[in-house]
Amino acid sequence: MTIDTNVFQKKLLAEKELVEKELATVGRRNPQNAADWEPISGVMERPAERDEVADKLESFEENVAIVRQLELRLAEIQNALERVQGGTYGTCSVCGKEIETARLEANPAAATCKQHLK
Repeated sequence: MTIDTNVFQKKLLAEKELVEKELATVGRRNPQNAADWEPISGVMERPAERDEVADKLESFEENVAIVRQLELRLAEIQNALERVQGGTYGTCSVCGKEIETARLEANPAAATCKQHLK
């Protein structure tokens, strides 16, 4: 069975856009490296009380974790888009067999078949 890469490319591009929008809510692009995102913290307009500072630090720590997860997903999506362009999309990176369509439907960025699922 042949995989329609155009369908999956559209799904990947749509998900990439969503991930980047989500990243923009908790981070910003690193000015020195546009491929990198860094978490942001809330800005206080007045001198903060101790509890407010603690809340901001907690929020920042949460943003760090969210940015890391979203960056990982964005990298998976970008790698999948590169495989589409390179003609290797839908091929397991371990065994070279075709990735199951159901697996690609569930995760269009999948790089392995079900047998080699990480």
